[in-house]
Amino acid sequence: MIKIYNELLNQFGHKNWWPADTPFEVVVGAVLTQQTKWENVEKAIRNLKDNGLMAAKPLAGADLSNLEGLVRCTGFYRQKAKRLKDISTFFYENPDIFEKPAEDIREMLLDLNGVGEETADSIVLYAADKPKFVIDAYTKRICACMGIEGDYGELQSLFESSIPQDVPLYKEFHALIVEYGKQFCGKKRCSECVLVENDKM
Repeated sequence: MIKIYNELLNQFGHKNWWPADTPFEVVVGAVLTQQTKWENVEKAIRNLKDNGLMAAKPLAGADLSNLEGLVRCTGFYRQKAKRLKDISTFFYENPDIFEKPAEDIREMLLDLNGVGEETADSIVLYAADKPKFVIDAYTKRICACMGIEGDYGELQSLFESSIPQDVPLYKEFHALIVEYGKQFCGKKRCSECVLVENDKM
């Protein structure tokens, strides 16, 4: 896997992902980015900031219909507005959550309605700065094209056992996979795929 990382790094350089001013902003972004483009998430985050809602307490107490309007641009806005209020309430009631071990944070997040493995791991990695490798749709697709099959947990274990347990590395690797996925998989440039053409394992 480290060969794949080096290939992607040489192609795209350092991505310095995830863009956020605070850990809580990462949490909000992780909820909003489900099934939408990041550009739409950025619009919603600006709306929330402009309305003083980029913190757990005010977001938890926000009027639901108003919140729906602010995040409408991300799609599934009613569902996401409710999830934002729920997760904001959780973070307001658990201000020390990021001091816990990664696995504990992950399990507590997974107990929340609408928080799946990818969202939970994104929060653990990018907001809590703890090592959990994020497996997204692009990662699954690239692995499948390389003949690597497995469910979320199996692919996560493969990555985590194949590279050093290092938070900046995990962040960079995931960001590079997303960039590669957008540039190649998303545009169906399969014939140009350098990962499948060459054995990088």
